[in-house]
Amino acid sequence: MAKRVQLVLTKDVSKLGKSGDLVDVAPGYARNYLIPQSLATHVTPGILRQVERRRELERQRQLELKQQAQEQKAALEKVAKLTIAKQVGENEAIFGTVTTQDVADAIQAATSQEIDKRGITIPDINHLGTYKAEIKLHSEVTAQIDIEVVAS
Repeated sequence: MAKRVQLVLTKDVSKLGKSGDLVDVAPGYARNYLIPQSLATHVTPGILRQVERRRELERQRQLELKQQAQEQKAALEKVAKLTIAKQVGENEAIFGTVTTQDVADAIQAATSQEIDKRGITIPDINHLGTYKAEIKLHSEVTAQIDIEVVAS
């Protein structure tokens, strides 16, 4: 079997890796596709140092993002309960439902922090009452917040 070639990707390649990753590929794949398409370059000591430097910068950036997420979590937990007003029909059933956008708007009003609605998980809310919402701020940081749905 042929020897593998070690390359550094210069662009993202699906099913292989992201830009800056070290990959081991077949010599023909490297020679006929990756290098001519400027998707990868051969590994040199200088390039390895650049890759390590980029990885360190990315790790520091991720630590900063995690720290910001921790601060957001602390600010969200200071707010005891978010109140969302909805129109009510019979048997305390609300018209429509409470959406993640409603929760994001309530958080914006209470804490003046912008939260992405795609990171908010709420149960189906069709009646008045108190519910728990889970907010994913970072891949390792989630916050729990109480939502009270009241009649408007």
